Amino acid sequence: MKLSDFHVDVPQELIARFPLATRDACRLLVVEPGTTALAERVFRDVEELLAPGTVLVLNETQVVPARFRGTRPTGGKCEAFLVRPLGDDGSWEALVKAKGKPQAGEVLTLEGADGAQARLELLRKTAPGRFAVRFLDASALEVAERLGEIPLPPYLHREPVESDRSDYQTVFAHVPGAVAAPTAGLHFTPELLARLEARGVELVRLVLHVGLGTFMPVRVDDVTQHRMESERYAIPEATCEAVARAKREGRAVIACGTTVVRALEAYAQSGAREGATELFIYPPYRFRLVDGLITNFHLPESTLILLVAALCGRETLLHAYRHAIAEGFRFYSYGDAMLISPAGG
Repeated sequence: MKLSDFHVDVPQELIARFPLATRDACRLLVVEPGTTALAERVFRDVEELLAPGTVLVLNETQVVPARFRGTRPTGGKCEAFLVRPLGDDGSWEALVKAKGKPQAGEVLTLEGADGAQARLELLRKTAPGRFAVRFLDASALEVAERLGEIPLPPYLHREPVESDRSDYQTVFAHVPGAVAAPTAGLHFTPELLARLEARGVELVRLVLHVGLGTFMPVRVDDVTQHRMESERYAIPEATCEAVARAKREGRAVIACGTTVVRALEAYAQSGAREGATELFIYPPYRFRLVDGLITNFHLPESTLILLVAALCGRETLLHAYRHAIAEGFRFYSYGDAMLISPAGG
């Protein structure tokens, strides 16, 4: 399986740099696995596309304003980007960018747009460009809320604006810890979720804190040689029970986003309802719990597009992408969506 087998040319003008004014008004491409059958709908149509009895699994992680700007003790400018918590002592791993070479023991002065400041100590180097860090004035999450910026993906080619603080969160975000949004969930509104429940769709939740593992580029053409960075997940017992009942009764389990797929399939493999996963899903993966998927259009040659291809088939996926490009669909985090229907349903 070669990475180059998953290349498509996405025109720059199709990259959605801002969200639509109404979350559930985006376009939805319905894809049937193993076929070339496609249907164009509007996202709010999932209300009629998901059958009563379907279990829809949502990721309620909340994006942390994880990007900071500041100065080194030398006076030079620097940036810090939180990656993941390291333990119960309040320390985090962070990417640190600066002129020169930052050293363990330095204390950076972080600065907010309003002039507020906080201190960040570099404890030790963990990898090239990365340090274990701790905040000296308050907890990481408290400082992030005061001084941090929402970490928009670089392919948007813009700085965050105030509206991104709400736009780049799902309406069901509840547990802080992600450094990127589970973007498939951005299309739901409270009203749409209520209508789904009224229709008989069972909504259940889990948490996978989206980290760099989801978005790190694949740098090898032999995809089997790529290694994912770990991301932490937690699945409530009630969610596990709902999924198990659906599987026993022949009802579909639909994942809202690739992060939900990874959490459920990690649980299926290990039996652990919480922990860290490095699961990398690519064709020909055999899914144990997930039957269908709501997802956005992802970067070509990414771990995300490989996961979607594993569920619907490479040729089906590439056909869907070519159609979406020809029809002017909007791509990536703030773009349009796909529904990968359960096979045979």
